Amino acid sequence: MYIAMNRFRVLPGAEQEFEALWLNRESRLQDVPGFVEFHMLKGPASEGHTLYASHTVWRDHAAFEAWTRSEAFRAAHGKAGGTRPLYDGHPQFEGFNVIQTIGREDGA
Repeated sequence: MYIAMNRFRVLPGAEQEFEALWLNRESRLQDVPGFVEFHMLKGPASEGHTLYASHTVWRDHAAFEAWTRSEAFRAAHGKAGGTRPLYDGHPQFEGFNVIQTIGREDGA
């Protein structure tokens, strides 16, 4: 598995608009080969921003790379430039290869 994360430092007062952009956007991830699941995480607020992180799980790094070259990727990121005033700086990408997974067998 491969986990792709983007960290967003959202400016004070822009949290609702940022969340609405994500909650109301058209996602095509379910149609992308190798996509497993997506989470948008809200973290703590500090003096200058509220931290958010997108957390996307892929079957493997190759599936993630293929998505970054796809039409679905271009469509998902086509309007990203219009949201700059919501952020303190650019989103920060972090990618991880999973080396261990522990889960409950009963799924609870």
